[in-house]
Amino acid sequence: MHILAHPTGRLIGRREPYAIDMEQVIKAASDHGVMVEVNAQPDRLDLSDVHVQMARAAHVTVVISTDAHRPEELRHMRYGVDQARRGWCEARDVANTYPLDTFRALLTKGR
Repeated sequence: MHILAHPTGRLIGRREPYAIDMEQVIKAASDHGVMVEVNAQPDRLDLSDVHVQMARAAHVTVVISTDAHRPEELRHMRYGVDQARRGWCEARDVANTYPLDTFRALLTKGR
């Protein structure tokens, strides 16, 4: 596994996040070199800004995803960037800001 997507499963205003210990999830991601998704869908914004900050503090790389199901949803990327910034991320903390070869290397690590 390289990227943990939808870490808390929340849908803002419709479904609460899973009752999980995010500190342990982030620790496990750090221990195993797994990245975590910042989902940019306005109904999700999963991870929360607090969890993004927790991931950054644990040196867990995040990946910002639009989770687009239609081309027009690609514009949601800005919400994911905003969420990552609220969690104090800089470009070096976000895998999809890396050069393509570096990003590909992350996806083949451990295979």
